[in-house]
Amino acid sequence: MTTYKTSDFRKGLKVQINNEPYLMTEMNFVKPGKGNAFYKCKLKNLVRGTTLDRTYKGGETLESADVMEFTTQFLYKQGNTFVFMHRETFEQYELSADQVGDNWKYLMEGMPCQITLFNGNPILMDPPVQVELKVDFCEPGAKGNTATNVTKPVTVETGAEILCPIFIEMGNVIKVDTRTGAYVERVSTS
Repeated sequence: MTTYKTSDFRKGLKVQINNEPYLMTEMNFVKPGKGNAFYKCKLKNLVRGTTLDRTYKGGETLESADVMEFTTQFLYKQGNTFVFMHRETFEQYELSADQVGDNWKYLMEGMPCQITLFNGNPILMDPPVQVELKVDFCEPGAKGNTATNVTKPVTVETGAEILCPIFIEMGNVIKVDTRTGAYVERVSTS
């Protein structure tokens, strides 16, 4: 298994600590006036979602995590289980509602998603950065209300509730940023 020296540390690096995979979410190089330089890192556990703050001296190493990422297709939800299929091998992977988290709000059948495996088991799912969803229900906007930044909750076809501008109507298709859950724009359906 490969190892990373402190000089290789960077945001987005996947490492293994105590036989668990971690994602380096933050890395700061600190060179004090006196003494040796060190690296302050924030690491997110990819299995449990917890965060660690660690400090490493120059020259220390970390093992690379045995993770594999690839594109799958979301097939369906059955109870609290989400089923995905590898696009080339047709192998199916099941993730629990806890593993999927709030990403369920953006899942549509047939949608491409990134799956991360650790030791052959799925641990993470990432939807596309932006998705287009149809508005199933919303209250009508008040006539003449043109104030800026006025929003209202709308329910999209997945059942999620998203805050949108007042001019959005039922039947509109909206683009949503899956990282923040924020409305991006109304999609033209002409």
